[in-house]
Amino acid sequence: MNITSLIHRRRSIFPKTYIQGKPVDKSIIEQLLENANMAPSHRLTEPWRFQVFHSEESRVALGQMLMDFYKKNTLPESFSEEKMLKMAENPQRAGAVIAIIIKRDPEERIPEWEEVASVSMAVQNMWLTCTELGLGCYWSTPRAALEASEFLGLESGERSLGLFYLGWHEMPEIAGKRGPVAEKVVWR
Repeated sequence: MNITSLIHRRRSIFPKTYIQGKPVDKSIIEQLLENANMAPSHRLTEPWRFQVFHSEESRVALGQMLMDFYKKNTLPESFSEEKMLKMAENPQRAGAVIAIIIKRDPEERIPEWEEVASVSMAVQNMWLTCTELGLGCYWSTPRAALEASEFLGLESGERSLGLFYLGWHEMPEIAGKRGPVAEKVVWR
C-alpha cells in the first residue's frame, strides 16, 4: 500500500467498535512507537513521550481514574451516568492505550507549538501504521487525560496531550469526510 492510500484510509476508529478481549501484541505496539520516534523535530528535541497501558490491570486503573475524575469534576446538571461508564469501559475495550506526553526542551530553544506539532506528527506516524495493519485507533483528549499529571507521574516540563486507544475491529472502510482542497488553497 502506498503512502497516499494510507493517508486517505486513515480514520478514527472508536473503542466501542473494538473486539473486546483481543489483545494488541507488544511487538505491534513497539513498531508503532518506533515509527512515532521517526517524526521530525526542530533542533532534535524529540519532545514525544509515551506511557503504554497494555496489561488489563493497568487499563482498569486508567478507566477508574477517568471515571473518578469525571465524577469529581462534573456538575450535577451536566452529569451523565452513561458517559461516566463509557470513560471506565473504553480502556478495557481497547487492546492497549498509549498516553501521549510532551516533554518541553528545558532550554525552550523553540516555541512550544513546534514541539506540540512534533508530537502530533509522531502520533500521525502511529496512526498511519495502525491503518496499514488494520488496527483501529483514536486520539482522545478528555479533560481527565489532559490533567492526569499526577496519575501519570509526570516530571517538570512534561504534560499529557491525551490518550491513543488501540484495538482490533471489524468495521468496514469508511469514506472520508473532507471538503474539496480547492476551497482551502490560494495559488499565487
